[in-house]
Amino acid sequence: MNLGTLTARHARCMPDRLAVVFGDKRLTWREFNQRVNRLANAFLGLGIAKGEKIATILPNSLELLETYWAVAKMGAVVVPLSPLTRRRGLISMLNNSDSVCVITDSAFVEHLNAVRSDLNILADRFLVTDAADLAGYRHYAALTSAAGADEPRRVEIADSDLFNIMYTSGTTGDPKGIVHTHYVRGMYCSLMASAYRMTPESVVLHSGAIVFNGAFVTLMPSFFLGATYVLEKQFNAESFVEVVRRERVTHTMMVPSQIVSLLHTPSFSVEALESLEMILSLGAPLHQEHKDELCRRLPGRLYELYGLTEGFVTILDKNDVAAKPSSVGVTPPFFEMRIVNEQGRDVPPGEVGEIVGRGPILMPGYYKRPDLTANAIVDGWLYSGDMGYVDDDGYLYLVDRKKDLIISGGINVYPRDIEEIAVQHPAVREAAVFGIPHDRWGETPLAAVILHEPGSATAEELRDWINQRIEARYQRVDAVVVVDDFPRSTAGKTLKRVMREPYWAERGTKI
Repeated sequence: MNLGTLTARHARCMPDRLAVVFGDKRLTWREFNQRVNRLANAFLGLGIAKGEKIATILPNSLELLETYWAVAKMGAVVVPLSPLTRRRGLISMLNNSDSVCVITDSAFVEHLNAVRSDLNILADRFLVTDAADLAGYRHYAALTSAAGADEPRRVEIADSDLFNIMYTSGTTGDPKGIVHTHYVRGMYCSLMASAYRMTPESVVLHSGAIVFNGAFVTLMPSFFLGATYVLEKQFNAESFVEVVRRERVTHTMMVPSQIVSLLHTPSFSVEALESLEMILSLGAPLHQEHKDELCRRLPGRLYELYGLTEGFVTILDKNDVAAKPSSVGVTPPFFEMRIVNEQGRDVPPGEVGEIVGRGPILMPGYYKRPDLTANAIVDGWLYSGDMGYVDDDGYLYLVDRKKDLIISGGINVYPRDIEEIAVQHPAVREAAVFGIPHDRWGETPLAAVILHEPGSATAEELRDWINQRIEARYQRVDAVVVVDDFPRSTAGKTLKRVMREPYWAERGTKI
C-alpha cells in the first residue's frame, strides 16, 4: 500500500483535472505531481534516504502539502510540528523523532535559531520556504527549481513502512510520537472515502491546520480518489462561506469552535452553502445546542467523528443524526469497540465505562516509547481514556474525558453535562467547565464562557442561571468566568489543561 503512487497515478490518468487550490494557485494533477517530484528529488539530492525523518514547522501552505506527498514517494517519514511549538518542546520532538532535515518559514526562524545548537541536524538541511537570502538556511524554492520534475527513482514500500510521526505533546513532559504507516494511512484513504460518500468529483475544503491529525480524515480520501482539495491558510468564517460558494465545495471538516463561528457569522447563507454534502465535526464534542442549530439551518449534512490519533474512530452518519442526535455514532466496518469498567470487564449497554477499541488504523505504537505503547494498547485493544456508554443498538455516547472528570465531595461530576446547559443561555457562545481546588469538597466546577456580545450577561447572572437548571446539587458551578477566548491548540481544540493552571483558578475563585 504505497501512498507515493497516488499523485503519479492521477497525473497519468487525469492530468488536467483540478487537484489543489491554495490562494490564487490552481494546480492540475500534472502540475501538482511535478511539484511533488521536484521536492522529492531535492530531498534525494540532500542525501536523505528511505526511512529518514523530515520535520516541518509550517502554517498551511503548498510547501507543507507537497512535503506530505514527496516523502511518500521516496519512503521518508514526515514529522509535522505546530508553529506554536517552542524551545523545550521543539528540542525534544526534533531529537526524539531523529529528524535529519527541517523545513520552516521566516516567521519561525528566530525560534529555531534559539535551539539549533541542541539539534542533531546537519547545517545544510535547514530549509526556509519564503526567504532566499537567510543566513544558515537553504531556500526551498531554489532547491526544488533546480531539481528534476521526473518521477524520483523507485523505492519499494511495504505496508509496515512509516509514513509519519504525529506528536501529541512535548511542550511539557516527554513527547509522544504517534506512528502511522503507509498501511494505516491507506486505510484512512479507503475507509473514510466510503464513510463520507466521497467521489472523484468531490470538492474538499480544509481551513484548519493540516498539521492536526484530524485533517487527514478528509485529506487522505481526497487524494486517494483524485478529488479537488481546497486548502485555506487559516479558518475565517466569512471567507469559509465565500470559498464554499465559489468552489462549490461538497465536503469539509471542522472543529466545534469553527462550527459555532460559522453559525454566527453575518455572511452565513443557506444559498451560499447549498453545495455542501458533508460537514464533519471532530476534535471535541459538539454541544447539542449547536448541533441542533446546524441541522435546522443545513439539514442532512452533519456527520460527527469521535476518534483518537492513536487509531480508533466511531462515526455518526448524516442519516442517523435525527434518530441518535446526541450520539457520536458507531464503529465503521472492520472496527470493534468495548466499554469496560476499572477492572477491564465489559459493562452492559447504558452503563458508563472506558471506551476501548481496535481496527485497521491502529498505530503500531509511540515512536521509541514501548513503555507508553504498552500502557495504551493492551492485548491489541486501545484504551482511550474517554468515558462513555452504548445504547442497545451499539451507538456510542460520550460522557467525558477521564482526566477531565471532577471529583467533588467524592462524587463524579462530568463537565460536559454542565457545558450542555451553559450553552443554552442566549448570551453564551461557548462554554468550558473544569475543576478547581476547594477546601471542603476537594474540587468544584468552574465554568468559563465566551459571550456572543460583550457585556450581554454578567458572571453572577450566568452562574445563577446555570445552577437553577442543574439537576444535581453537586453539579452546581462555584463560579463563572467571562473571557474573550479560550486557550486553543493548533487544531482549534480548547485546552482545559491550560485552563486548570493557577491563572484560571484564581480568576474563578475571585468571583
